[in-house]
Amino acid sequence: MTIPSENVSVSAPVRSTPSVLRHAPYFVVVAIAVVAAATMSFDGYTLNILMQATTFAVAVFGLTVVLGLCGQINLAQAAFFGLGAYVVGLGTADYQINFWICLIGGGLLALLAGALLGMTTLKLGGHYLAMVTISFQQIVTLVMINTIWLTHGPDGVPNIGRPGLFSTQQSFLAFCVAALAVIGYIIWQLPDTRMGRAMRAVRDNELAAGVAGIDIFRTKVAAFAICALLGGVGGGLFAGGFSYVSPDQFSFAESIVFLTMALLGGAASPIGAVIGTGLLILIPEWLRFLKSVPGLYLAIYGLFVILIVRFMPDGIWGFVQEIAARWRTKGGSRPAGPALKLAPATTGGDMVLEVTGLSKHFGGLKAVDKVDLSVRRGGVHALIGPNGSGKTTTLNMLSGLYKVTSGKIVLDGTDITNMPPHQRTAAGLGRTFQNIRLFRSMTALENVVIGAERPGNALVGKGGQDELTQRAMSALTFVGLGTRANELVSSFSYGHQRLIEIARALAGNPTLLLLDEPAAGLNSTEKVELHDLLKRIAAQGLTILIIDHDMTLVREAAQHITVLNFGRRIADGESLAVLQQPDVISAYLGTE
Repeated sequence: MTIPSENVSVSAPVRSTPSVLRHAPYFVVVAIAVVAAATMSFDGYTLNILMQATTFAVAVFGLTVVLGLCGQINLAQAAFFGLGAYVVGLGTADYQINFWICLIGGGLLALLAGALLGMTTLKLGGHYLAMVTISFQQIVTLVMINTIWLTHGPDGVPNIGRPGLFSTQQSFLAFCVAALAVIGYIIWQLPDTRMGRAMRAVRDNELAAGVAGIDIFRTKVAAFAICALLGGVGGGLFAGGFSYVSPDQFSFAESIVFLTMALLGGAASPIGAVIGTGLLILIPEWLRFLKSVPGLYLAIYGLFVILIVRFMPDGIWGFVQEIAARWRTKGGSRPAGPALKLAPATTGGDMVLEVTGLSKHFGGLKAVDKVDLSVRRGGVHALIGPNGSGKTTTLNMLSGLYKVTSGKIVLDGTDITNMPPHQRTAAGLGRTFQNIRLFRSMTALENVVIGAERPGNALVGKGGQDELTQRAMSALTFVGLGTRANELVSSFSYGHQRLIEIARALAGNPTLLLLDEPAAGLNSTEKVELHDLLKRIAAQGLTILIIDHDMTLVREAAQHITVLNFGRRIADGESLAVLQQPDVISAYLGTE
């Protein structure tokens, strides 16, 4: 783990190819597909198959967002699909409303339903979330069946209208293919946007995402709402394509089909969504000749799906990407970023952090009990104590991961006691973890860009992605990893992963940096380099509160030490004096 000095050469920025030119082949393929859909001669049965595949794929794109990007389960996509379909069906057939108005209305209704469902259930997560979405699916299906006065009940809605410009089934298919291509392109670009990075961070590690400044709940709701919106749009196109809808088309079984399509093709990519949708619709057609043998058709169909899931856990497209990655030539290293600049806020006086009467009780256990702590601006302050003394619990309360039982936390003049983690990060708090928490599916650069996106980061203006990338490169160069910015974090050694986590915190330009045992797992050489890094950070005026058991590092790096034992503060003051106090020696070594 070699960390170069802060002064690095600044290379000229590399101009990227304009997006339109870079994706020209995609637009050419789309144009060919649209023209083919509009001009080729298809029989009615083939048109129905293509229409079903195209409209289903739009709905599966929604699962790409909520499941592939954000890691949240949704077993009610058929319900959102049905809402969009029924708005178009009832609007055009019963009330003669313009198709486009109905399509937009169906999408908005699905979006609203998805957002409300997300806001009321996404704090559950896991199998509880799956159970709630199943219940919502069942409720929507029952409403479609039983509100005969509105939905026509089991008879369904016939004679659904299409827009005049696409009045024939084939021309409407061409429109659906074009819509699929546009939506697919947007979803393809989403992972590289701020919202997309937030979703990927939440999927990889919620705790790290929160302390990096991401509003976890808002991100989950946004993913759920986008998923529902795409379901509603897909349903509206489905209704227009087939001119008839009924409740049995939007049952829970269809939600399972949508989920299987996403998993089969690869939930993390819209290309996987298209592949999975096409396969699950086409496989039954390929096996039609077996339907004369009872059960054989379903057995082969099920076996095919099981084999793909078993041997391609990331889906077909994920498997293709994995194979391609083995043969792909490793890209050249990025140019070094400019020297990292830290400009922590200075609005709260001499003390950057003031903690009074801080307590955290777990039932009858007092993990932290009435601790007072003041951290002076611009220095390195160490919080030490034996195992189980309450150090990490204190850091978790400071960063908002634990709610305080009692006490007050003031950061740079702002009371943050009751703020959630992302708001504390916006207020100027940066943090690393004892157990390294990185976003494993991302590169080192992507990890640090998320840190640079911290709300309130005064050193990142409105320069967009280029400015964020430059800031992230500066932080990586500062810790000695700028030349490896494009590598996945899983390829780095333990010590280098620790540096990436520190770089992510530094990129956000925090007012106070919390380091939870940064030397844990490092060898003696790496610890010396870490000490040098801490000195260079402190030299730029950034205040550090560090927890560590390495007394050599603590003694050399920290000017002030606070000692905890059994959740209480037993010493506080200048480093050398505190380490010589009998109570501190007794806490670490015991007494005869």
